Amino acid sequence: MKLYKNITFGLLALTLGGVVASCSDFLDEKLTTQQTTDFFDTPEGIDQLAVGIYNNLRFHFFKENAYTTTNYGTDEFTVGGDGSNKVWNNYDGSFQSQIVAANSNTTMAESLWDAMYIGINNANLLLSKITPDSYTGTNKKTYMGEAYFLRGFNYLKLVSQYGGVPLKLESSFVPVREFTRATAEATVEQAIGDLKNAYDLLPATVSMVGKISRDAAAHFLAKAYLFRASEINDGWNSATKESDLKEALKLAKEVISRHQLAPNFSDLWHYTEPDGASEKLDEIILSAQFSSDKSSRSAGTNRCHLFFLSVYNNLPQMKRDLAGGREYQRLRTTYYMYNIYDMINDSRFWKSFKTKYAVNNPKAGSGYEVGDLGVMYVVNRPGDTRFDGVQLSGKVIDEKTGKAIPTTFVTYPKDRNGKDDVALYDDVSRFVALNKYIDGSRETVSDMGGNRDGILARLGETYLIAAEVLIRQGEYGDALHYINELRKRAAYKNGEDRSVYCDGGASYNENALGWQIDGINSYYTGNSYYESNDIDKTTLPTDLEITDIHSLPAEDEAVISKLKYSSDYDRMMCLLLNERSRELCGEFYRWEDLSRTKTLVARTKAFNSDAAPNIDEHHCLRPIPQTYLDAIQKDGHALTSEEKKQQQNPGY
Repeated sequence: MKLYKNITFGLLALTLGGVVASCSDFLDEKLTTQQTTDFFDTPEGIDQLAVGIYNNLRFHFFKENAYTTTNYGTDEFTVGGDGSNKVWNNYDGSFQSQIVAANSNTTMAESLWDAMYIGINNANLLLSKITPDSYTGTNKKTYMGEAYFLRGFNYLKLVSQYGGVPLKLESSFVPVREFTRATAEATVEQAIGDLKNAYDLLPATVSMVGKISRDAAAHFLAKAYLFRASEINDGWNSATKESDLKEALKLAKEVISRHQLAPNFSDLWHYTEPDGASEKLDEIILSAQFSSDKSSRSAGTNRCHLFFLSVYNNLPQMKRDLAGGREYQRLRTTYYMYNIYDMINDSRFWKSFKTKYAVNNPKAGSGYEVGDLGVMYVVNRPGDTRFDGVQLSGKVIDEKTGKAIPTTFVTYPKDRNGKDDVALYDDVSRFVALNKYIDGSRETVSDMGGNRDGILARLGETYLIAAEVLIRQGEYGDALHYINELRKRAAYKNGEDRSVYCDGGASYNENALGWQIDGINSYYTGNSYYESNDIDKTTLPTDLEITDIHSLPAEDEAVISKLKYSSDYDRMMCLLLNERSRELCGEFYRWEDLSRTKTLVARTKAFNSDAAPNIDEHHCLRPIPQTYLDAIQKDGHALTSEEKKQQQNPGY
């Protein structure tokens, strides 16, 4: 059974700034809007409230919020053809406490802030309502654990983005105006305390997919300890750093002992139907739940399938379809992401990015049929002289059919001499698209709402948490053990076909939901591995094991050289961050990883040409939203300009 199948709840939430979230139900449309919270004094009300608070997790995959605060303005992605949120990447003068919007799609500065405090307020409400008199049910401990988890989860998110924030530990249903910022130290302490409570209260096993377990609490508690021990907090964390690292490693090992990595990296992204096998993998520790049930749309849908796709619909013999997705072209892959993989031996690139599209709109008399190779991205290396242009029309032959491929894009044509300082493919709408969120189970090609669950925590990251802790403890050999476990999975297995490809477009082919489809299908089951690498076909296994910290893979040594690292510690942390890119690319961690390790500025300047001119150290924290500063009071009066400045992060 999956969470969110029969959820009905009514819930008010007041943010710090006076913004009130409306009562909402999110599956069965039984709205219970009311002016008091008396309903939540009943066992039935508490049961519904305990499920309703989960809706807060959906925020992280809804609309534009997911990527603007986590993927933009880093080394992995820059602005694609649509610049609706380029301010979050470019760090220009419009990126302030009140963001200058490009259009209605622009994420406002207060978006994340408000959503996290709504979640905190609702968690506070549940904790206040579970009293001996109001609730004696068997789920009492679990409900309290879930509430503590969500409050701690949200405070960890807030401190990772803003530093210290106001601590709100009681629910409110009338405007509250008097707030002061806690220190980052106090905010982290609150997050850790809440997550510890959650760990102590939550069950080791859960009854349905999507429920918060003790392992989820352990995973995020390990992240909280690691955050406190990170460089961004070096001004005050010396007394806790050693014990924090010890606890983080203990918790990470505990989670690792209870879960298994998916056998094949592509298993995570081979989405075939809502609630299918890919959403039930043991590797997934916690996911935000979405459903194909149309009645749930009022509570939000997963829109991440929109943001990472490049434009294909206006290329010859092509049109937009369900399998290929609706291309919002927000995030364009950087050269760093193309170059950080061992393209021959590491399967993760070929299982994370889409490089081929099938003809789905053949013109009469063209000689092409539906299913022929229509678009190919060649992801080659500098020095390759096979291709004489970035975009080639009908000049590259498909070995399978003998037909000329209508459109081929080349990462390194011979006339560029390996230069990385040019726009990929000369058109910012064209790039190799991340495939992790493609959702062919939507009903129509224009449908913005997706049905896929959103992964919030998986074991692959837990391994990297353990590795990072060990690096910080100076145990580099032990750290390599955890990194190598992921690289072992990433290597090609004996007999594996390296040209096989899959993504969430497969759900279109199976039509598991029984929706009407039009037969237009750009889904292609192959990748451009051999065309890109220019090697003979083989099914031999590959080996990605790292055995010597002083001789790291060439792609890592290149980054180390560019960033001018020399110490063993800096080299290993660089390897760790590179490995996080290879394993977790596009999974909404990157900005916070670079911010907490104080590598954001150096890496972004080195690998993101759009952001490089403007980014500086103050961008390691987000601006405190102007909506909050304008709404709060001191001693019954609005804050003065100086008082607002005192609550604002430096540089904004």
